[in-house]
Amino acid sequence: MARYTGPVCKLCRREGMKLFLKAERCLTPKCAVERRNTPPGQQQGGARRRRPTEFAIQWREKQKTRRIYGVLEAQFRRHFEEAERRPGSTGENLLQILETRLDNVLYRLGLGGSRSQARQFVRHGHVTINGRKCDIPSRIVEAGDVVAVATGSREQEGARTAIESTPQRQIPVWLTFDAPNFSARINALPNRGEIETAVTEQLVVEFYAR
Repeated sequence: MARYTGPVCKLCRREGMKLFLKAERCLTPKCAVERRNTPPGQQQGGARRRRPTEFAIQWREKQKTRRIYGVLEAQFRRHFEEAERRPGSTGENLLQILETRLDNVLYRLGLGGSRSQARQFVRHGHVTINGRKCDIPSRIVEAGDVVAVATGSREQEGARTAIESTPQRQIPVWLTFDAPNFSARINALPNRGEIETAVTEQLVVEFYAR
């Protein structure tokens, strides 16, 4: 499975904000955005920056969105095409699809300090959906699905940490976390007001509509 293997701190610096790609490190003074909040690459002191074009603004927002969710370009485009086919707002549909990816659901539950860690947890076979093992991080969950840590994986460090930190986490209202059973139920598909990701999805729609 293709994935980005480069330095992720540069991605945060490029977007000028924390994308929380390195779990706990992003919450410490070691975070690259805290230490050096400038775009990566050679810095030309005093050089005037050109005003970004409309295309550049749209492209930048698209890049930021897919980097937040850890999705490569081809898969992100497939998610967008699926969002177009669904009734309603394409931008909101796209965010709903990204939010209901299995790796993101685990991240929201705390089963991984980052979406990358959550993907690894899934790939290693530690997760079930409705009682059946699933090792596909991009699997889209539906309302009514029950996502759980496999019985034989409940002593894994990631699972134990998630359970122990439950009181300190803000779990989205569209999820219900059952700590004793290491499981979560998808109450409903999230609407835009329940998705806290700091992106302007309309710019992404405009980028692909060119």
